[in-house]
Amino acid sequence: MVAVAGAQRWASAIDRALGGTIEVVAALLIAAEMAILFAGVVFRYVLKSPLVWSDEAASILFLWLASLGAAVAFRRGDHMRMTALLAGATPSRRAFLDAVAIAAALAFLLLALGPAFDYARDEASVTTPALEISSAWRAAALPVGLALMALMSLLRLFKQAGWRAALGAAAIVAAACVALTLLGPAFRHLGNLNLLVFFVGVTAATVLLGVPIAVAFGLATFGFLALTTRLPVSVIVGRMDEGMSHLILLSVPLFVFLGLLIEMTGMARAMVAFLASLLGHVRGGLSYVLVGAMFLVSGISGSKVADMAAVAPVLFPEMRERGARPGDLVALLAASGAQTETIPPSLVLITIGSVTGVSIAALFAGGLLPGIVMAIALCTLIRLRNRGEDLSRARRATAPEVFRALLAALPAIALPFLIRAAVVEGVATATEVSTLGIAYSALAGVLVYRRMPWRRLRPALVDTAALSGAILFIIGTATAMAWSLTQSGFSGRLAAAMAALPGGAAMFLVVSVAAFVVLGSVLEGIPAIVLFGPLLFPIARQVGVHEVHYAMVVVLSMGIGLFAPPFGVGYYAACAIGRVDPKDGMRPIVGYVMALFVGLAIVAAVPWISTGFIANR
Repeated sequence: MVAVAGAQRWASAIDRALGGTIEVVAALLIAAEMAILFAGVVFRYVLKSPLVWSDEAASILFLWLASLGAAVAFRRGDHMRMTALLAGATPSRRAFLDAVAIAAALAFLLLALGPAFDYARDEASVTTPALEISSAWRAAALPVGLALMALMSLLRLFKQAGWRAALGAAAIVAAACVALTLLGPAFRHLGNLNLLVFFVGVTAATVLLGVPIAVAFGLATFGFLALTTRLPVSVIVGRMDEGMSHLILLSVPLFVFLGLLIEMTGMARAMVAFLASLLGHVRGGLSYVLVGAMFLVSGISGSKVADMAAVAPVLFPEMRERGARPGDLVALLAASGAQTETIPPSLVLITIGSVTGVSIAALFAGGLLPGIVMAIALCTLIRLRNRGEDLSRARRATAPEVFRALLAALPAIALPFLIRAAVVEGVATATEVSTLGIAYSALAGVLVYRRMPWRRLRPALVDTAALSGAILFIIGTATAMAWSLTQSGFSGRLAAAMAALPGGAAMFLVVSVAAFVVLGSVLEGIPAIVLFGPLLFPIARQVGVHEVHYAMVVVLSMGIGLFAPPFGVGYYAACAIGRVDPKDGMRPIVGYVMALFVGLAIVAAVPWISTGFIANR
């Protein structure tokens, strides 16, 4: 026992030293990316002298940021996974299943490590066009990142689980790998049934067991290629590189950081205070404020967790004083998160643009009206539910108070419009515009709100790196899975089946809504769209559905799935932020989900809502 305790102390010491170093480097990479992209905007738009190397340098650093950020997420246990089915397990069983999930992740990382080193070695012979350096400087991020993820997983397994649990979990994962390997000859005779075995069976089993979604995708793809095809498994690493290297995805970490920044500077609080001064005295007024605040904040941060964390602490105490039940609060918070999924700069919209080729500017322009329709649907239900609210403690703000609140909120309210205008007018690309938002928010925090907690910047950068790494690792492994599905011929058969549905475009939209509600609840928005977007968007065009209209229907469907219990992860995030037991919000959220479906039906039935602002573009 003394030896075990000593070994665990050593593991903790290594974890602190190495993990802290990785976090610092990842934070510096985000700062460097912001500086490079902001300099690119200034030199191109202001000085009329573009930096020819800026995009290439940003791309190289971005892959390192994604890899190191994913390692930070493994250290913290922040990778996205489905835990709804584990919540009902006993603490001891849940701890053991967590150990199995960590062991499964470690197995995939070790399996992919060799091909990643081979891939980096092959890239050494390629020279980058602008900087004229070996491409190995960029590709080396993958093997280094995978090795660090594996080490972080091993240390976490060793720290969290006892020796028996760790060895038992490792034995189960090893036995599963050996069993699948021994069945390899049989798989080769199954033909297309292997798609069900690996991409449905293996993926579903690992996701339900709480294995990180990115790892579930990776294990299924690795097993399919290794056991059923003659293709080299090294193609997984190449496809991961392809998925994680889209420069447009660089906006993901920057918008995440922007969301944290507006909360730190008080911009979000100022917007909420202004809305409360307008509507706080009417029945259901604070509920309207919550919906409106989520709409405005979502247009800045792009991160739903950041949105909810910025709005809920401001409004919930007053709403509770007015008699609102905790379950009603988190139900409305989750529903308002779903209704703002299309508000630019939505990370899901950015992802759609990167994997399908749809114009990011068109998606941003098309996302506002669908969000308004969903907000109206929620507000209609709010009005019906709050007809008997007690307003004895409510006080109507005076005109001077409203005016002062408006003046305080104007810099914050202007930000989402500035972001959209900068993209539409060509001042900055969808990737670069986030740096303008960050610079604007920092100046507003210092000069207007006089609030810039410098001590929180480093933790905010590290949090951004961890969340971004988790998202980008999912995109990488999902891209590899989507490529495997395409190579198997599945995409062609899916296209033929969807195109042959009776009812044409209307039936295609109905089937897509049902499919993406389910996918949104199980896989969350980004992995679902990376996996199925490249397959379904061409079919949408084939049956006559406008790609921006289809994007809005898909994103709203996934939002409903993401924030609706029992599987929606967003619902549990809302409960955690509101500090409410999830069971308390189960009944109240049913009505809100129905209202969201009504709004979705309107958006799906009237394409102009999504395309009206882009018809003449």
